[in-house]
Amino acid sequence: MCGIAGMFDPSGLCDAEARAVLAAMTGVVRHRGPDDSGAWVDPAAGVALGHRRLAILDLSPLGHQPMHSMGGRYVVTFNGEIYNFQALRQELGARGHTFRGRSDTEVLLAAICEWGVRPAVERFNGMFAFALWDRADRTLHLVRDRAGEKPLYYGWFGGTLLFGSELKALRAHPAFHPEIDRDALALFLRHGYITAPHTIYRGVCKLPPGTLLNLKAGGGHQLAPVQYWSAREAAARGLNAPFAESFERAVEEFDALLRDAVKLRMEADVPLGAFLSGGIDSSTVVALMQAQSPRPVKTFAIGFQEPRYNEAPHAAAVARHLGTEHTELYATPAEALAVIPQLPALYDEPFADCSQIPTHLVAALTRKHVTVSLSGDAGDELFGGYRRYARGPALWRAVSRTPPAVRRALRRALSLRHGPLAAAVNPLVRRWTGKRSFTERCRQAEEILALRSATELHRYEMSFWKHPAEVVLGGSEPAIPALREPPARLDADVGHLWMYLDLVTYLPDDILVKVDRASMAVSLESRIPLLDHRVIEFAWRLPLSYKLRGGESKRVLRQVLRRYLPDELVARRKQGFGIPLAAWLRGPLRSWAEALLDERRLRTEGFFDAGAIRRKWTEHVAGGTSWDYDLWAVLMFEAWLAETARPQAAPTRRARATAAG
Repeated sequence: MCGIAGMFDPSGLCDAEARAVLAAMTGVVRHRGPDDSGAWVDPAAGVALGHRRLAILDLSPLGHQPMHSMGGRYVVTFNGEIYNFQALRQELGARGHTFRGRSDTEVLLAAICEWGVRPAVERFNGMFAFALWDRADRTLHLVRDRAGEKPLYYGWFGGTLLFGSELKALRAHPAFHPEIDRDALALFLRHGYITAPHTIYRGVCKLPPGTLLNLKAGGGHQLAPVQYWSAREAAARGLNAPFAESFERAVEEFDALLRDAVKLRMEADVPLGAFLSGGIDSSTVVALMQAQSPRPVKTFAIGFQEPRYNEAPHAAAVARHLGTEHTELYATPAEALAVIPQLPALYDEPFADCSQIPTHLVAALTRKHVTVSLSGDAGDELFGGYRRYARGPALWRAVSRTPPAVRRALRRALSLRHGPLAAAVNPLVRRWTGKRSFTERCRQAEEILALRSATELHRYEMSFWKHPAEVVLGGSEPAIPALREPPARLDADVGHLWMYLDLVTYLPDDILVKVDRASMAVSLESRIPLLDHRVIEFAWRLPLSYKLRGGESKRVLRQVLRRYLPDELVARRKQGFGIPLAAWLRGPLRSWAEALLDERRLRTEGFFDAGAIRRKWTEHVAGGTSWDYDLWAVLMFEAWLAETARPQAAPTRRARATAAG
């Protein structure tokens, strides 16, 4: 696991200047690779590749990067792991390839020499982001893994392409001149994260999962990434060729498949452990680790004194039964609050999933003992773990089966915000709208009745600010490419549709960003067995009833876990991994939030409709309704802006006029 950075200027580079800039770009991501650094520059070709190494496999100097292929044609700076490198190494050895060391980076290069870039990448089972320079074809290849576990940012500034594992690497280049993208800011207010390919900066992109970007010297700047694997195609293939055998047979095959995925991710030349929350996903991963380990697996959990947010007792019970070497830390509110000032630097662009705080705390605890940790992420999206997968279809059936004329009449009645109809709908929408005022519940019920598809309902359910373009001055939400044309068979299966929508947006752009930044901030490698592409493809072959039925979620995953744990440790309700954010904003975070949401500050900056922000803040503090997630998104942008954004052009005349009210 490492940090990478680099630049490509087809007109050429000055060697000394390029190395100095490269040192700055890699220096700011030192936390991703504290063990070693490297740089390679070809001034005539205009290519500079930089690397920070977190040594995991082959700790010797033979794992140093950037690394050259045996024949010298390719040079790579690589972040991640190729989990099936041993099998590939044997196959390549039989074809005449020799190796100097034991790293998977050497195998990556040999595979590309043997099969070419795309065919080799299609053979890799792993998580990765890398930049590869082909000296023969004078082509730079940027590549990202299938699920999007490892990040890669890029953008042209003048005639130079900049790229890196984090945005701060690009910001370290003197040619980088940022402009905040107000359209991306609107996306952020809606979701609490920014969906690929967009970033907070105009002109800077996230390389989408499962894609390659091929840049040939003299080929221009406008080339688009090429997909070598897509979640959409994986879902479509699975739906078109569903698993036709019994549920028991599905459990048998899944147990064997996941066991192998876990085994591949247990290979390391450094201490290894696992996050253990006590939930179904992490417990299954740990159970399969312990079943294949000759010694107790090291497991780690964070606890809180507030029972609603405390999963530590469940984790401890699982650890006792499996016989792991378990470490837990009960974090105080003060320790959790102390993480907040670090968030802008950790996440590098606005990011508002508040579980980022406990995730960072458990990563920091884990890093004190091991260098690699397995986690149970992705089980919810693949196997139906979120409660919305059961609630959503029920709500959509009720909405879609209501005749249009009746829906219009209901909306008109609800728009009055009083009367017997509004009173009757109040308890029905409470579970969809959270702790909202009566007026707000009526408004959201009215909006839900106007939705035209289950996809729109999912977007509404997943939104913080329901109408962010009305709040971001001069901003208009861009389209999300990953959401174009879900597989046709999902139209009649809302639960599966929502899993798919989460798989291509929420998982890569929220969950995986959270895990990557929280772990890499403390130089910890996190591995996710459930994101083995074979597991993803298997999950999409399973009928929905093998995932959700009769109120039980993740059926096939739970049944695998029952092979290793007693039912009382398996049959438990899902518990979120969060913090008491609403109460903290009214209590210990109130003064911090008040300063960031100061009305004069907001109007001067010119990004938001200050009146709309202040109204929600006032309502939240008063306690009549909770706007914790909406406000957290604004606060995370404001904290990021204060910490990392450089001065930029003043807001437009239109934006200033709107801000002034």
